[in-house]
Amino acid sequence: MAGLSCRVTVALLGALLLGAARLPRGTDASEIVLPPGSSITVLIKQGTPDLPAKPCYIVVSRRHLTVLFIKAGEKVVVTFTCQNPEKHFVLEIQKNIDCVSSSCPLGEIQLQPSISALPTLNRTFTWDVKGSKSMGLELQFSAPRLRQIGPGESCEDGVTHSISGHINTALVRIGTFCRNGTVSRIKMQEGVKVALHLPWFYHRNSSGFSIANHSSIKRLCVIESEFEGEGSATLMSANYPEGFPEDELMTWQFIVPAHLRASVSFLSFNVSNCEKKEERVEYYIPGSTTNPEVFKLEDKQPGNMAGNFNLSLQGCDQDAQSPGILRLQFQVLVQHPQNESNKTYVVDLSQERTMSLTIEPRPVKQSRKFVPGCFVCLESRTCSSNVTLTAGSKHKLSFLCDDLTRLWVNAEKTISCVDYRYCHRKTYPLQVPSDILQLPVQLHDFSWKLLVPKDRLSLVLVPAQKLQQHTHERACNTSFSYLVTSSAPSHDLYFGAFCPGGSVEQIQLKQNSSVTLRTFAPSFQQEASRQGLTVSFIPYFKEEGIFTVTPDTTSKVYLRTPNWDRGLPALSSVSWNISVPSDQVACLTFFKERTGVVCQSGRAFMIIQEQRSRAEAIFSLEEEVLPQPSFHRHNFWVNISNCSPASGKQLDLLFWVTLTPRTTDLPVVIIAVVGGGALLLFALGLIIYLVKKKKKKMNKGPAVGIYNGNINTHMPGQPKKFQKGRKDNESHVYAVIDDTMVYGHLLQDSNGSFLRPEVDTYRPFQGPMGDFPPSPPPICSRAPTAKLTTEEPPSCIPSESESEPYTFSHPNKGDTSNRDTDIPLLDTQEPVEPAE
Repeated sequence: MAGLSCRVTVALLGALLLGAARLPRGTDASEIVLPPGSSITVLIKQGTPDLPAKPCYIVVSRRHLTVLFIKAGEKVVVTFTCQNPEKHFVLEIQKNIDCVSSSCPLGEIQLQPSISALPTLNRTFTWDVKGSKSMGLELQFSAPRLRQIGPGESCEDGVTHSISGHINTALVRIGTFCRNGTVSRIKMQEGVKVALHLPWFYHRNSSGFSIANHSSIKRLCVIESEFEGEGSATLMSANYPEGFPEDELMTWQFIVPAHLRASVSFLSFNVSNCEKKEERVEYYIPGSTTNPEVFKLEDKQPGNMAGNFNLSLQGCDQDAQSPGILRLQFQVLVQHPQNESNKTYVVDLSQERTMSLTIEPRPVKQSRKFVPGCFVCLESRTCSSNVTLTAGSKHKLSFLCDDLTRLWVNAEKTISCVDYRYCHRKTYPLQVPSDILQLPVQLHDFSWKLLVPKDRLSLVLVPAQKLQQHTHERACNTSFSYLVTSSAPSHDLYFGAFCPGGSVEQIQLKQNSSVTLRTFAPSFQQEASRQGLTVSFIPYFKEEGIFTVTPDTTSKVYLRTPNWDRGLPALSSVSWNISVPSDQVACLTFFKERTGVVCQSGRAFMIIQEQRSRAEAIFSLEEEVLPQPSFHRHNFWVNISNCSPASGKQLDLLFWVTLTPRTTDLPVVIIAVVGGGALLLFALGLIIYLVKKKKKKMNKGPAVGIYNGNINTHMPGQPKKFQKGRKDNESHVYAVIDDTMVYGHLLQDSNGSFLRPEVDTYRPFQGPMGDFPPSPPPICSRAPTAKLTTEEPPSCIPSESESEPYTFSHPNKGDTSNRDTDIPLLDTQEPVEPAE
């Protein structure tokens, strides 16, 4: 019986223990005791999480509450109805300390009540210390020191210190701080309020700071930042990002080891509208004979400073109607002195008028590891992470940087033409000045902005060495390239990247353009002699750009339309003038069969024109297949004109040109010679037969079409072609008789004199094409190919064929049978292209 009773007791005890284990943690009771006269209050209130599915309450003496306020001298036992109350409630403990009517509790500040006696909630301890206006209070922070954070930032461990000061009845926020920084002390005037936020899972019983009485500091506050080695600190003015209090003074004291150097750079700032005084920063620098050194906020700040120094921010009396905002965020970088800080470089821009130069950090990935800063110093004292040098002055530079490859140089120069009469045919070199090349920092970009009068002049770029266009098929592998862009009101046109060692002899640009020399490797310093480009102002033309290309006999020449990634702009036209050496044959090949462009309005065309024969092949880029590889023995044009393409259907073309030596086949030459001779003999026989036949007809009737022998047609210095007299040969008889000769009597005027029609000879153009590319065909043209000339505008009406006969008519005024002439028989055949 006793054994059975023992087993029942054990079972009941186990059930009770199991039930206790299964009870929610929130039901654990916390006894909060606040001693009388401690000036401590405790507030438990709801936080701001999402509303739970089941509400949670504070339980005190069987009452369910959502807010609990405990005053000094009270004792309260607190539980919660939910398992995780830290998700629903926060705990605020505030202690008021009066240092005016009673003595201050100096020394280290302890947490009261103890953490172990408080519920497991997110806790905020606040100490509000009241002092007199002539009294200074000092907060000392033990290691690890504090690091100031800006709006929106948070601390990794969730532990933060928020510090504010008093100005009369107003509260001024000094800043929010995390642990592991450089701030070791903060001195306040009149009073201070410190709030320590601890997350619910963080357990500690010390506040991490102590309070000491201090003499008056006669300013809003003093923040001491102490460096033990290399590092950086980012600090902000009071009330940041809101405005700094009006006409106040705030100071930062920096303690720097003697073997290190400090530099200050302003990250961001704003100035207010001052009615009296002036906003400024003041430095007290060891060894300076001009302390305090005064700077404006927009000035470059001191760098390469040895030893401790102070920085103060002074406000002003603001305009009551429009006060504005004074705020400052800055960084102090402490590092070992650099070797470059003792070298001075001179950049002389005194003769320049439109040039500027900027030295700045190149973009890098952010790292938590400390990275020494790179600063550029003017006159060895005013240092900044980026410096802009303006035209008209001579500048002396030094560098405070452990690795100068982390900096680069960007420069810009403007070349403009205001009076087109003065600029016409003017040439300007596009060269990087030697002062920039001698800097120990890599040049990234040097841009020339080229401005021309609208519709008056255009531009031509001529390189010292022929250029290669960068494409995926043949990429530039040089240390620099030229990026060519033109600008128009409706669009910017990127012509591409070009590097030395290609086939492009010149680039003509219609309008305002920009040429940027961009480097890709430090080796540019050694290859700088290869850079050389000149720009000239030439007569205006209407195409967006014209490329002059002389292909290399040893490799392909890849060319592509501008705006490769976005497509050629609407209603724009670009041409390539491609030269072919006399002993070579050029093969033109396109990368794809179709362009894929879809026109919303207008037509997209490509014209391929032989410059010698002037034969044009016209292709509709919207409808037709691009031509198969074609061979050209003479210089030729490639012109591409865009329509207004539909959205998402852009025009971009890639093509290439290759050269191969010309070959002559001996049997072909023999056949051509024999065939040509036979054809010539047949033509002469036919002409003689026709002349004799016409002569017989003329003898039967009146003379028609007889040449007027009264005119002396003998050309000086020309030997006679015909030794017989005119009456003994038939050279004066025309092979073709026009109707105006037969009906010449109808051309008589009222006085009986003859009206003389114009006399001319058709002479097809046999010379070079010239500098002008082919014009696009008319919109109504639908044929894939056509014969056009640049001397006659294209028309939708078919023109006369070149094979049609040209006739001449001269009224007869007398007997010409006894006259001689030295003019040979007129040949009505088309000219034959000279043999290759």
